[in-house]
Formats: sequence, C-alpha cells, structure tokens
Amino acid sequence: MNKVDLVRSAMERFELSRKDAVALVDGIFEDIEASVVAGEPVKIPGFGQFKVRDRAARIARNPATGEPVKVPAKRVFKFLPAKALKEAVMAKKGAKPAARKAAAGKAAASKAPVRKAAVSKAPARKAVAKAATRKAPARKAAVKKSSARKKR
Repeated sequence: MNKVDLVRSAMERFELSRKDAVALVDGIFEDIEASVVAGEPVKIPGFGQFKVRDRAARIARNPATGEPVKVPAKRVFKFLPAKALKEAVMAKKGAKPAARKAAAGKAAASKAPVRKAAVSKAPARKAVAKAATRKAPARKAAVKKSSARKKR
C-alpha cells in the first residue's frame, strides 16, 4: 500500500473528495513527522509507536580489512509495532505465534556454528584461494589445447 492507496481508501471510507482525502493523509503524515522530529514518540494503540533513538558513537571494524572505523553518534528513526499488529501479521501466515517462536529458536540454535565460521577471517581467505585454484586448471587446459593445435 502506498500514499495513493491510502487516499483512495479515505475517499471511499469517509466519502470525501479527492482533495480533502489528500489533505487528510498529508496532515496526518505531517503531524507524525513534526512530533518525531521534536523527539516525542507517537503512540497509536493497536498499531505501534514511531520514535527517535540516539545512538552513541562507537568503534566498529571494517569486515574486509579488520581495521577499526569510527562510527559517529546519530539519531535514528524507529517503528515499534504493537502486540496486536504483530499477532495479526503472524495469524495471517497461518502459524501460531508460540509455534513460530519455538521454530525460530531451534533454527537459530542450529545456525549458530555456521555464523561463527563466517565471521572468522580464515575461511574467507580459503574461499578466495579455492576460487583461484579452480580457475587456474581451466586456463591451463585452454593453453594446452591451443598448443596442441599449433603442433598439428
């Protein structure tokens, strides 16, 4: 759903003209934006919260080189869905929320060793080395075929 769909829905639901529906939707968005920019959370019961959080400056690592990188402090926008919205989304897929949480926990537990291996630097270098060795025999074979043709 996008803004045009919201305007159409408002037109049909409240029997408004297109101009009035656009003004209504724009007004709501502007009010939400103004409150969040001012640092006030916007709480809509049954739907969720829009708010801004401050992130502190930190030192991160460049995954390619391992070099430390300074990440500056910043403000980030965050949407926290309400419990009713979460349950409605989960029910739509046909699975019970409790069953999904249990399945997610089992999947996360089985994937944990794989994640640790992917984070270390050694497997990445091995993967690059393997890719290079795979390409090398193909090139040598091509060279041998061309030299065999020259001999004929």
